Amino acid sequence: MSDKRKVLYVCTASHTERVFGPEKYQEFLDLFEVAANETGESWTSEEVAERVEGMDAVVTGWGAPPTTEEFYENADKLKIIAHSAGSVRGLIPTELAEKYVAPRGIVVFSANKSIAYNVAESAVGMLLMTMRHWVQFSNHYHETGQWRQPIYDRNGQFLKGSTVGIVSVSKVGREVIKLLGPWDLTIVVYDPYLSEEDAAELGVEKVELNELFERSDHVTVHAPSIPETEKMIGAEQLALLREGSSLVNTSRGSVIDHDALLVECKRRRLFVCLDVTTPEPLPPNSGFRFLDNVIITPHCSGAGYYGYHDIGDSTVKALVDFFNGDPVEGAVNFEMYTTLA
Repeated sequence: MSDKRKVLYVCTASHTERVFGPEKYQEFLDLFEVAANETGESWTSEEVAERVEGMDAVVTGWGAPPTTEEFYENADKLKIIAHSAGSVRGLIPTELAEKYVAPRGIVVFSANKSIAYNVAESAVGMLLMTMRHWVQFSNHYHETGQWRQPIYDRNGQFLKGSTVGIVSVSKVGREVIKLLGPWDLTIVVYDPYLSEEDAAELGVEKVELNELFERSDHVTVHAPSIPETEKMIGAEQLALLREGSSLVNTSRGSVIDHDALLVECKRRRLFVCLDVTTPEPLPPNSGFRFLDNVIITPHCSGAGYYGYHDIGDSTVKALVDFFNGDPVEGAVNFEMYTTLA
């Protein structure tokens, strides 16, 4: 690139430290003419709109305010929005995507694939932790001093030889499929947007939602929070799970009917790990808190140096690729915008 492109960097220093290695951030500063937020505070939508005029690109991240009509009216040269975080739906309301972003051909990049690496690793770990009862065994020793927990069987159908159901072949779902690849197991998936050809290429079997729950020994959920997935997994699906099955949710709490799930968990038929809940966090008097077959973690599956630093790497790469005229990996497909998380 001959002339440096002007980039408005909306993110705060704390976000920068989280997702950029020092060398990568310096590379970003060297490659572009960067107008950075150095206030230590998140800018408001109005403040971002005031600064976007003349900018070729905008880099946003966690804590960035939603874009507004004023933002797009002032964005006279804007060609790409690079979101150094996950979902862009909160950043770009659907009506503004349809009115400004898509018609103007503004490219929107999301680093959600980077976060998917961390979430997928957590999901597989949580599957193992839940089905093998490691938390319960450890808690029993710490609380009683006794070596073995008689309620929980140390034997069972673990990952090898099992059927694993993956709800939604999202970026996270695809990474889970990759991580499970070396294991001797069967993967069935539910995703109405996945073609049979893509399923075959991934080496998985596409089935309907009820069949997935009926056949699976273990289920991991990676569906987005959209109207179509609200309480998509309810009493009907949960009742199909065989006794002793494991269920892990690292997507959004709204995908599972929590009332129906609580009923099944009280029957002690299932072993469950919830990294996400509705509401979030659960109140201290939640019924899930008092069930030892339910593991609750504080929405931490997306954390990890590997994925976080890849956010910075992929964000800089997206800008460089775009201005070099190359395809941008991670560009949002606006034809599928309403299905995004």
